[in-house]
Amino acid sequence: MNQRFETVYWRFKQLVNIGTVAAVALLISLLYPNNVKFKYEFQRGQVWKYDDLVAPFDFAIKKTEKELQGDKTLIMRDFSPYYALDNELASAKYKDFEAALTAWNLDAASQLTNAELNKIGEIGRKLLDRVYSTGVLQLAPDHANADEKFVVNIVKGNTTFKRTISSFYKPDKAIAAVDDFAKRNQNTLPNAVVALLKTAVVPNITFDEARTKAMLDDALSSVSPSRGLVSQGELIVQKGNLVTDEVYEKLESFKTKFESDISSQKSGVVVYFGYLLLTVLILGAFIMYVNSYRREILSNWYYLAFVMVWMLAFSYLTFLVERTEVLSVYVIPFCVVPVVVRHFFTYRLAFFTHVVVVLIAGFLTAEGHQFLFTQIVAGVVAVLAVADARDWTRFFKSVLAILAAYSLSHVGMSLIEEGSFAAIDWKALGWIGFNGFLTLLAFPLIPLTERVFGFTSAISLVELSDMNRPLLRELAMKAPGTFQHSLQVGNLAEAAANEVGAEPLLVRVGALYHDIGKILRPEFFVENQSGTNPHEGMGRIESARIIIEHVTEGEKMAKKYGLPPAILRFITTHHGTTRVEYFYKNYLQENPDTPVDMAKFTYPGPLPSTKEEAILMLADSVEATSRSLKSPTGQDIDNLVEKTFKGKIEQGQLNQSQLTLGDLELCRTVFQKMLRSIHHVRIEYPE
Repeated sequence: MNQRFETVYWRFKQLVNIGTVAAVALLISLLYPNNVKFKYEFQRGQVWKYDDLVAPFDFAIKKTEKELQGDKTLIMRDFSPYYALDNELASAKYKDFEAALTAWNLDAASQLTNAELNKIGEIGRKLLDRVYSTGVLQLAPDHANADEKFVVNIVKGNTTFKRTISSFYKPDKAIAAVDDFAKRNQNTLPNAVVALLKTAVVPNITFDEARTKAMLDDALSSVSPSRGLVSQGELIVQKGNLVTDEVYEKLESFKTKFESDISSQKSGVVVYFGYLLLTVLILGAFIMYVNSYRREILSNWYYLAFVMVWMLAFSYLTFLVERTEVLSVYVIPFCVVPVVVRHFFTYRLAFFTHVVVVLIAGFLTAEGHQFLFTQIVAGVVAVLAVADARDWTRFFKSVLAILAAYSLSHVGMSLIEEGSFAAIDWKALGWIGFNGFLTLLAFPLIPLTERVFGFTSAISLVELSDMNRPLLRELAMKAPGTFQHSLQVGNLAEAAANEVGAEPLLVRVGALYHDIGKILRPEFFVENQSGTNPHEGMGRIESARIIIEHVTEGEKMAKKYGLPPAILRFITTHHGTTRVEYFYKNYLQENPDTPVDMAKFTYPGPLPSTKEEAILMLADSVEATSRSLKSPTGQDIDNLVEKTFKGKIEQGQLNQSQLTLGDLELCRTVFQKMLRSIHHVRIEYPE
């Protein structure tokens, strides 16, 4: 029944994993375009590596952005602004002048006769008529510094005509004309009347901003975006020829026409299926790798979700950046992925995850092979140069190495494609520099992902190894013998882990906490006893229960204090499913005819499943057993280690661990050497 349950549970986990990967593939595929992708990649100055390309349809050759801008600049240079002529203004000012003249005459001390007044009024009207018929032009601020030959369009009713600004009075010139006329007629025009005439002179030609803008926009929009035509059947480029500037423009025009018209005519469903197929293929290859080399990811859904979320997050990030005109895809810190993954898994998995993320993002960006090359090179450097996040100096150096890889890759690719330093896209280098700054986000992401996905980072392990932690301080105070034993086990296990390529910091911290359950009843364990043995006079089953409880109670204490799952595993696995041999054998001697319930003398397990857990089990056993030796020789130490290793292997305690025979031999050598040093074994000289 139990085996059947395990089979059902295993199949259920498989279905969950398959569903997770399928959901990620589906969510990513929703981002892909639904039109056919242009199948040629080309760069200016490079050799055309495909077969001869013949135009399958007619298309116009697009002007370059520089050519378009040049055409628009010419239009703007030759464009004449529009000014409106107010025909009604002159008549209104005539009436204002006459009314002001009559009022002045009534207020004057010596009133003029009607004949004199009419004569002055006639002279004033003629002067105003001459000024307004010529036109008083008020230039807009943008045209204030224009020379006299500057041409403007004058809008008069329904007609428009061009004139230079020298054809009109400017406001100051119009006032000067009034003054000049007054000097020549000073016997006829009193000064007060001259002042009234100046007041009546205002601009009757003003800038028509709305019409000017409309006409300029219309002129700019009329600029042709093309400069020629490629007819169907015409040869665009031959295989092996260089992509010259002219050929490059034809290819760009062909690509634009294809993507805008031809590709949209293809079935969007078929295109979507193609993208989905490629995504499934990439994710399938990744799962094959995980199944072969990191199977623990498939047995823990949180681990699988951890690697899948990078692919999903960076796909959507690339999608969003590509749809903004302000940002560049090079600003996205893709190297955060290998930096963070490396802190919890191997170099190979970190790089493999990075490659998958970049390949998927490559479908969503128009940057082409340059993007893929740059990102993969930077990923290699990130994986190899990434330092432990505990060391800020090395961590910054790693980020600088990643930034250098990005920059040099971009410059190298640009030189290959453009053949000139002047043609390098320096703006992209600016985005790459900002990318390096964003890569520093990997540091705060490490503890964040640790909390979310149940990992244990080096930062947390260093914190847990602090001897002032409450649990370790309590262990040292209540069970000093156990505390010293834990320190020695940590030294042994750490040295062995270094030799076999395991995680030395993890196994050392695991050793510090593996016996915390002894805090509850320290006097029942021999390393804490100073004379009286509380097991004397106690039943063997009860004694075994108390001894075994240090594992189960230790697990409860670890959960209470919030220790991470990885440390919890060391507590539950360091005895595996072995027996409490001393009390078991004594029970057999005292009760030879009584059936034995083996469960009462057996640790609950589970068995060690990692190298670190297996190393701790072996280190714990050899260290505890070596304490029973009195003045041991080197041979005694060697025999003890050999016997301990042999016993664990025969009992099947290492069956689920990842230790190889070669690893066991290295561990055996390390333990023998260190125990000889701990017990001060002298060199044995021959007689």
